[in-house]
Amino acid sequence: MDDTALEVQELLKVYESRRRPPVRAVDGMSFSVRRGEIFGLLGPNGAGKTTLLKIVTTLLRPTSGRARVLGFDVVAQPLEVRRRISVVVQESAAEMFLTVRDNLLTFARFHGLRGPEAGRRAEAVMERFRLTPEAARKVQDLSGGYRRRVQVAKMFMVDTPLMFLDEFSTGMDPILKRAVLGYLREEAARGRTIVLTTQVLSEAEELCDDILIMNRGREVARGDLHALKLLHRGLYEVAMTFEQLPVSIETELGRLHPVRMSIDQNTVEVALKADEARVLELVSELARKGHVLKVEVSGASLEDIFIELMKEGEAPRL
Repeated sequence: MDDTALEVQELLKVYESRRRPPVRAVDGMSFSVRRGEIFGLLGPNGAGKTTLLKIVTTLLRPTSGRARVLGFDVVAQPLEVRRRISVVVQESAAEMFLTVRDNLLTFARFHGLRGPEAGRRAEAVMERFRLTPEAARKVQDLSGGYRRRVQVAKMFMVDTPLMFLDEFSTGMDPILKRAVLGYLREEAARGRTIVLTTQVLSEAEELCDDILIMNRGREVARGDLHALKLLHRGLYEVAMTFEQLPVSIETELGRLHPVRMSIDQNTVEVALKADEARVLELVSELARKGHVLKVEVSGASLEDIFIELMKEGEAPRL
C-alpha cells in the first residue's frame, strides 16, 4: 500500500484582478505527507497557507499543478476526496442555526454515521470539549471561542483518514488547548493523518512530525524540528536572571542585532546568531555586569528559526 496520504505537485494558484497585478498565492508548491503524520504548514499572514489548504480539500480549484489525497485527484475526483477528509478552515464551518448537539449529529450523518452510535459519540465528544452545558444552544448564540470549539469537536465525530485544521486553537483557553493537543496526538497514533496550519509556533514544535515553512506562496524550509535546527545551526537562545537588572543592558544587547529579545523584570531572554564561543563570551561579559542568579543557553526554538527565515526571505531547502 502506498504510504503517501497527500501529494502536491507544482501547485499554482493565481488571483487575477483588473485593477491590480496578478497575485501568486501559491507559487509552484510540491511536497508529500506520509500516512499517520502530523504535518505542520507554517508561514506569516498572506503566505498562502489557507489557499493551499482550500485547494487540497477541494474548496478551491488550482490554476495549474496537481494534488492527490490518498491517490484521488482533488480536481478530477472531489467527491472521493471529500469522503476521506474532515476540515476546519478559518471561516466558520458550523451551522449557525443548529444547536451544538445537532451540529455534531448532522456532521456525523454526512459521513455515514447514524443512530445510537452517533448519539453516543456526540455525548462523548461534547464532554471532551466541555460543550455539554451548551448542547441545546444554537451556535449563533455562542461566543467566537465556543464556535471554534464546535468546529474542532466535529472532527472527532468521524474517523476520516485525513484531518485538515486551519488555525484550530483560535479562541481556545490554555487548558482546553492543552487537552486538544493530546487528542490530536492520540488520533495520529491511531494512524490518522493530520495537516494543520498555525501561527502558534510552540504548537507546531510540540505536535508536528514534519514541518513546511512557506512565504509568498513558496517553500522556504522543510524538515522535522531537528533538521530545521540544523539548518540554522549557530542560532542560540540565552536566558539570564539577575539579582538586579544591569543599567543599559537593553541598549548593549540591541547592538548585537538579536533575532529576538525580551526583558521581564530581572530576566533577559535573547536569541542571536553567533558561534558557540561568542555566545559563551557574551554570557561571561553580561555576568560581570551584575549578580547572576540563573543562566540558560540552548539551541534556537522554532520561533527563532521562523523569524530568521522570514528575515532572509528564502533559505536553502532540506
